[in-house]
Amino acid sequence: MRIQKAVCVFVVVVSCVFLAFADGKPKLTLDEFFNSVSFSSIELSPDGNAVVIATERADWDQQIFRTDLWLYRDDGKGGSLIQLTQSGHDSDPKWSPDGRWIAFLSERKTASGKDDNGDSDSKDEAASQIYLISPNGGEAFAVTQGDEDVHSFSWSANSQTLYFATRNPWTKAQKDDYKKEWKDVVQYRTAERGDTIFALDLTTALARHAAPPTEQPESEKGSDLTPGARIIATSPLRVEGLVTSPDGAKLAFESNAINQRQEKYDDYEIYALDLVNGAQAPSPATPRRLTHNQAAEGRLRWANDSRHIFFSIEVGDVTGPYRDLQPHLYAVDSESGAIEQWSKDFIGSVEHYVVAGDAVLASARLGTEVQMYSVSKPSESLHRLSNWQGTYEGISASSHSPRVAFVYTSLTKPAEVYLADSAAKLDQARPITFFNKLLSERDLPQGKPYQWKADDGTTVEGMLIYPPGKFEAKHLPMLTLIHGGPADADGNHFEADWYQWAVLAATNGWLVFEPNYRGSTGYGDKFLMQIVPVIVSRPGKDILEGVDALVKDDIADSDHLAIGGYSYGGYMTNWLITQTTRFKVAVTGAGAVEHVGNWGNDDTTFDDAYFLGGRPWEAAQRYHDEAAIFQIDKVRTPTHMVAGADDIRVAVLEDYLLEHALYSLGIPNKLLVFPGEGHGLGKNPWHGKIKVREELKWLQKYGGVPAGN
Repeated sequence: MRIQKAVCVFVVVVSCVFLAFADGKPKLTLDEFFNSVSFSSIELSPDGNAVVIATERADWDQQIFRTDLWLYRDDGKGGSLIQLTQSGHDSDPKWSPDGRWIAFLSERKTASGKDDNGDSDSKDEAASQIYLISPNGGEAFAVTQGDEDVHSFSWSANSQTLYFATRNPWTKAQKDDYKKEWKDVVQYRTAERGDTIFALDLTTALARHAAPPTEQPESEKGSDLTPGARIIATSPLRVEGLVTSPDGAKLAFESNAINQRQEKYDDYEIYALDLVNGAQAPSPATPRRLTHNQAAEGRLRWANDSRHIFFSIEVGDVTGPYRDLQPHLYAVDSESGAIEQWSKDFIGSVEHYVVAGDAVLASARLGTEVQMYSVSKPSESLHRLSNWQGTYEGISASSHSPRVAFVYTSLTKPAEVYLADSAAKLDQARPITFFNKLLSERDLPQGKPYQWKADDGTTVEGMLIYPPGKFEAKHLPMLTLIHGGPADADGNHFEADWYQWAVLAATNGWLVFEPNYRGSTGYGDKFLMQIVPVIVSRPGKDILEGVDALVKDDIADSDHLAIGGYSYGGYMTNWLITQTTRFKVAVTGAGAVEHVGNWGNDDTTFDDAYFLGGRPWEAAQRYHDEAAIFQIDKVRTPTHMVAGADDIRVAVLEDYLLEHALYSLGIPNKLLVFPGEGHGLGKNPWHGKIKVREELKWLQKYGGVPAGN
């Protein structure tokens, strides 16, 4: 009998190994998943023959996310890719218009614990400063200094000047006086100060770099003033998104609240600054405010006419009282302030865009696809250029070349950077990076869109991601994984991080259902706005009706249903486990269970009050009715929770409240709190990896699905 058992076990093991490698590819592992590389920025050179690429990846030994710059050169023989910087703290590269320099931001420190300017810094990280490096080689060097972060920077049109913004700088005497009076006391709001915009001539910066090291003058020690930098403007608000007009005559920027909390509409506007007169004026100029609305503008770019400024809206609406719409493309006249929306007939959302000659190239979402489009006039419709199914993002165009660089991904194609000879030849684009080649060699899940009817007749859509080798199989254990936002959507793309881990869940045996519920982008503004004022109950119905449809179609196994999400996905998970006991297990993170405290703690209060129909005292009953905590006694689902200890988007107190409630009810639960982390787990890569590792264990323990099934 023992021999027969051994033979049977051997046959089973061999069969499992054969099935796992049936298509010649092993399955993706947790370690491989979290060793993926993402692209935070790509910038095509002015002549189109080179691309500087900003990457982000985990450094497990240093317990940080490394941000490095790489340079691709097209040499006519397939091209070459070299690592441009080595510090692990470099980002936001920008070519000088003449192509001779690459400027970027860096938070690097020396081995002595000081920044590259020799200044001591008691913070965990050095201040973000501007560095320069030649694309032809050599070491990068700092051109700004101080303890104040550079918030934004831009090259002049002639490449001879760098414009940059920091918080109003202090001298050493001012710092010493403040510390003497206030010690470590935080003066909330009252100690805040706005920004200063500087101009730094390139010749001055290069001469200072080339000069022999000298003892720093006493007047400069401990100062945040960069030697040689001229003050050209001041702002009572934070300055972000600096962009220079093509003719070099103007600067534009978007303002932000000093504390970066969305509390007043007037904190978020577009401003313009006349450089022809203002840059040489004896006293700082006052920027001209161009917009007056209840929206948060962003992603500014000048049109080639040097008069109009393109932008998109993160939250709010440019046309009237506050309401959340999808991201659309707008342009404001820098002389008259008139605003015009481009391609009004497009029902989806504009995710990214660049100015390419007299046209605009945009990646825009319709349903589960994000494709590339072009448009030349405001009244024109977006014209689709791409044919590859999937997601285009991070577009970059050149001022003197028809070439286009972009990031492309689909569910079975991990993200890489591609280069096309023109926008008309996107389908002939070639990959110029292979950072995620290992992932593409794994047996990755396949997926497809799925649609169902809501109770009010509305068609709702989502993505189904099947375990490897089980595409379109029936009666599968299912994890409903809910995206955050809520103004976002899931679709045909490959993501590998702590927030979007559907691929790993599918690899571990789960059919993953990603519902694009009411409130999601890509389905029209009306669809998005139907979340108001029923912030969780309406999308909650959409999600449960989708689960019911999948069970009815025998796609999902009703005995093995799980649910999870982070941020707004956490809100929804917390709500839905109070509405049904069908889910055997839940994993939730950074999700509120009540709305009054969350409104007060949240740094994005515009949308909170909008979604609930008012501030807490204006819609008290709705704040009660749409809160999970007041129905928490209905919960029977074992629940795993995670939170960032320093989160101000959804305070960790919400997770403590949920944990305490479940503990008092005797519901199996577990809470992980990650020190130093905010809303996004971007400080230490081990935190995200541990999060997903433990969530998978929780799903396996209570969901009844063996690991790697």
